[in-house]
Amino acid sequence: MVSPTKSSNIAARAEELLSYITVQPALFRDGKLDSRTPITGDAIARVKTHDSDALDAAIGEAEAAFRKWRIVPAPRRGELVRLFGEELRAAKHELAELVTIEAGKIVSEARGEVQEMIDICDYAVGLSRQLYGLTIATERPGHRMMETWHPLGVIGIITSFNFPVAVWAWNAAIALVCGDTLVWKPSEKTPLTALATHALFERALARFGDAPKGLSALVIGGRELGEKLVDDRRVALVSATGSTAMGRAVGPRLAQRFARSILELGGNNAAIVCPSAPLDLAVRAIAFAAMGTAGQRCTTLRRLILHESVYDGLIGRLSLAYASAPVGDPREGKTLIGPLIDGDSHRAMRHALEEAAAIGAKIHGGQRLFAQERPDAYYVRPALVELAEPAPVARRETFAPILYAMKYRDLDEALHIQNDVAHGLASSIFTTDLTEAERFLSAEGSDCGIANVNIGPSGAEIGGAFGGEKETGGGREAGSDSWKAYMRRATNTINYSSALPLAQGVVFDV
Repeated sequence: MVSPTKSSNIAARAEELLSYITVQPALFRDGKLDSRTPITGDAIARVKTHDSDALDAAIGEAEAAFRKWRIVPAPRRGELVRLFGEELRAAKHELAELVTIEAGKIVSEARGEVQEMIDICDYAVGLSRQLYGLTIATERPGHRMMETWHPLGVIGIITSFNFPVAVWAWNAAIALVCGDTLVWKPSEKTPLTALATHALFERALARFGDAPKGLSALVIGGRELGEKLVDDRRVALVSATGSTAMGRAVGPRLAQRFARSILELGGNNAAIVCPSAPLDLAVRAIAFAAMGTAGQRCTTLRRLILHESVYDGLIGRLSLAYASAPVGDPREGKTLIGPLIDGDSHRAMRHALEEAAAIGAKIHGGQRLFAQERPDAYYVRPALVELAEPAPVARRETFAPILYAMKYRDLDEALHIQNDVAHGLASSIFTTDLTEAERFLSAEGSDCGIANVNIGPSGAEIGGAFGGEKETGGGREAGSDSWKAYMRRATNTINYSSALPLAQGVVFDV
């Protein structure tokens, strides 16, 4: 356990970092929204918010900018993203420190988040020369058929606190090279990191030189601002990251006006540990996937399905890891688990553990820590919960470091337990049996958008499409052909002959 350090004036340090990144002081000194650090629970800035009129103006500017940006050649659009990547590299440690201060991530995870932003910029720059369409075989002689891809329009991006800057970058970098413009509504819990990211992007814009005004806007406010962004007919696509409940509200509203959506929602992710599993590797992978980011990743490991032959030994090793993993101030080098984002998260965790205890579960850990030293901050010992069988509490996602462990006898049972939840984001299996691994990856195996072998479900790379099925939303970001979501497809047929044959042998002579 790592005791929390004395507060070394976190507010002053945040202001120093914001000033270094050239965020205007008026944006974070005299506003109406308190930005609080989960490290102490204290308010560290008062952020300027936007009203409905400001959002309306931002969308209007983005719509006007789109008409100019869409005709800029894609490789030139990629140059802007390249410059943004350079700004991120130059300010990587400063932006990461803000992520630590405002979201509570340990230093290495915060730096990893900014590295994700850099990686997606590199990916998008290459993509700017690879927005390929197809040439399609046609049945009509003297004709050519092809598909082309065109910019879509204004993209609304709604992000959550747990990845306050990377998820915006996943969307923004690809949307920009596709020829779209951006309006970003970040979580009210992490406005400072959004201000810093936007300032870095504006520095890239200044170096780029001839981008249209309004290419990317940042609007800070509450739920009502997000609802207005979702309902505005000028916004062609909304990429929203958050809870399944949020997705249930956003999805129908977008469908009602026939807008597109990318929904990245909850995850109740599982790992299966087979008799042949490499257990040393599995313990390390499980520990990071379940305890990293204080259990506040959508890909966090929440259910552990252990073969009965390895159950006792693995539970013993994990319980020791859970008892000894350093919890404390995320700024300290030895800390592996920082604070929960706020009191609501802690109450949700306590409620879930009480429900598990009521059905006879054996609970290792789960206690609140440092409550006397920091009464407004919520540090917890991660909880390992042994269940006799799958229970309703384990079928729900609780956004906290709770890992439910249960036994299985054969792989059919394990796959049923894994898939028998509402979400379908990430999954993994630990085995050295080729048959088990291949079956897990097959159509009758994991029903998740991410399925891994001998690696945990958490920690995706930008080269692979990220997202899941069922109540996870079905959207995909980064990797593969996810760029197509930010563009519109046109099928073109060109007749270079002097005849007019009709498809399917239709005859219509006049």
